[in-house]
Amino acid sequence: MAKVSKKRKEALAKHDLTQVRSLVEAAKVVKDITYTKFDASVDIDVRLGVDPRKADQMVRGVATLPHGTGKTVRVLALVTPDKEAEATAAGADFVGLDDYISKIEKGWTDIDVIITMPAVMAKVGRLGRVLGPRGLMPNPKSGTVTTDVAKAVQEVKAGKIDFKVDKTGIIHCSVGKVSFDEKMLAENALEVIQTLGRLKPSSSKGTYIKSITLSSTMSPAVPVDSQVNSAS
Repeated sequence: MAKVSKKRKEALAKHDLTQVRSLVEAAKVVKDITYTKFDASVDIDVRLGVDPRKADQMVRGVATLPHGTGKTVRVLALVTPDKEAEATAAGADFVGLDDYISKIEKGWTDIDVIITMPAVMAKVGRLGRVLGPRGLMPNPKSGTVTTDVAKAVQEVKAGKIDFKVDKTGIIHCSVGKVSFDEKMLAENALEVIQTLGRLKPSSSKGTYIKSITLSSTMSPAVPVDSQVNSAS
């Protein structure tokens, strides 16, 4: 069992982790109980009242965090030669097509997001066996298969994230870093929650957002008011 530092014990003793809080209060607590030597990610977990086994209750979407994720996102643009300069100018870290498809087929996945064009999806589609399990397969629903490659690259670099409900009905994604102030974290988290609200399936009955928690990479979860409607 990992040893708990004196400071962390003091922080945990100060806070009732069963208390439901506002987004700003929860973010402040997460910052206070995190004692990693690195700038830990802050994550939001939202339990939804949906059955992901049913196709009409599969919740998937994108959100553009107002303050970004705090992460350096490595973007690969798989595009035709006439779009390479455009993708590079937009900030893509890797740009090309056949050479990168060959690298991926051999196991290379040192990237965070892949953006491509409908015209080359026939080639990209055969990478599903490698990219699918890693969550890297481009998808029109997440905006990573598009004719406007430059815009897609810029949005991802600026803090656009995509999320998908898992088999237990939970959405999990990053909303920033511990180094962010609590208001920034709260505003990023609120953007995710509001986006989820707009994505509620018509076939979902009863309570849609069942619970919300915030946590850092190595902190306990802090409960958030599931009726939250502001970042305050």
